Amino acid sequence: MKFKFLSLAAIAAVGGSLLTGNEALAQAKTIAIDGSSTVFPVSEAIAEEFQKANKGAIRVTVGISGTGGGFKKFCRGETDISNGSRPILKEEIEACKKAGIDFYELPLAFDALTVAVSPKNTTLKCITVAQLKTIWEPSAQGKVMKWKDADPSWPDQAIKLYGAGADSGTFDYFTEAIVGKAKASRGDYTASEDDNVLVTGIENDANSLGYIPFAYYEPHKAKMKALGIDWGKGQGCVLPSLENVLAGTYNPLARPLFIYVSKKAADKPEVAQFVEFAMTKGPALIREVKYLPLPDEAYKMGIARFKAAQVGSGFGGIPEVGLPVAEILKRTPKM
Repeated sequence: MKFKFLSLAAIAAVGGSLLTGNEALAQAKTIAIDGSSTVFPVSEAIAEEFQKANKGAIRVTVGISGTGGGFKKFCRGETDISNGSRPILKEEIEACKKAGIDFYELPLAFDALTVAVSPKNTTLKCITVAQLKTIWEPSAQGKVMKWKDADPSWPDQAIKLYGAGADSGTFDYFTEAIVGKAKASRGDYTASEDDNVLVTGIENDANSLGYIPFAYYEPHKAKMKALGIDWGKGQGCVLPSLENVLAGTYNPLARPLFIYVSKKAADKPEVAQFVEFAMTKGPALIREVKYLPLPDEAYKMGIARFKAAQVGSGFGGIPEVGLPVAEILKRTPKM
């Protein structure tokens, strides 16, 4: 192998070009996003396409701190956009107010929160909301330890539970929808804000039962089994699917996903550009990552809210489940 030695002049020229490249990278405008691991696949896909469209002039970083962890950073002014798999809560709104941070609440996509077991579980195909509550409510800790403890017809084997961590919006939404109160849950289960950890646990444990976003279930459906949900309204057992979410039959675990945009950050052209990109180009990318886009009218309403500088939340800090996205957008947001 022959080595080619460069002259000092050539080395200086190369060094100069590298410095120019590094300076260009340092000068690239940056958008900081953090929050929900559920919303992460959507934001990541949008961020990648947005960066390509801007040819590196704008960098977008997307972190996973969980919805609650993301709001803590957002309300300290550390991020421009916060991903949420549930609406912002009253105490989080107050934290933002104290820091002088106004925000826009923009629904972005639908999710079918999925209850899954190992394919080796031949007993369960469907589960009722009442049975899920029996398994997950706080009083179940130390008592409902085997399948038969939840239903006498189920096996005499230990249940291995997997679910979202306390900083996750998925945790808040699931407990509100199933137990009836956000954050009300037994604590003796494998918990994580990283949905990939939960996927691994459900796949590898023959007696697993866990809940994860649909986008994390779909690529792994050969290694786990989704349960149909019977929520006691006469519709019987309904499997999680994007079609059933849109039809309004997958209840109460269908939910909208949000981005929260700092008003101060939105004054920067690159952030405003990203928001409009997400609301217009996002729907096609949302389908690619196995979530369901909102109706076209919802995105138009979201852009109109953003352009009209309507800051605040339509929920008033109180979590609600099962709401159509059109109703959410019709509400007047308040700080």
